[in-house]
Amino acid sequence: QVQTVESGGGLVQPGGSLRLSCAASGRIFSIKTMAWYRQAPGKQREWVAYITSGGRTTYVDSVKGRFTISRDNAERTVPLQMNSLKPEDTAVYYCNSFPPSPGSWGQGTQVTVSS
Repeated sequence: QVQTVESGGGLVQPGGSLRLSCAASGRIFSIKTMAWYRQAPGKQREWVAYITSGGRTTYVDSVKGRFTISRDNAERTVPLQMNSLKPEDTAVYYCNSFPPSPGSWGQGTQVTVSS
């Protein structure tokens, strides 16, 4: 089973950048598609980016060109580089497999984009 711990969130001004980190455990990590999800206040949790075991990436249109997901299978980490941040990116960000494992949700990391 893959378990994840998210970190790197914080307060940033519009147009700024943040780099989130997902530290994963579990021997099956390297064969799992991993994803970043986010949940804004009052909204459902949605995926924003995922990366396959082979390194292929997919993004929702709203973050394409601004966010970059990657993975380091040796260290079992999944960074999410977020550039040109917008207020609508404000959310709690989570890391999980794709599709998600119900028992593997972490506490998430808060990203707040505000002036």
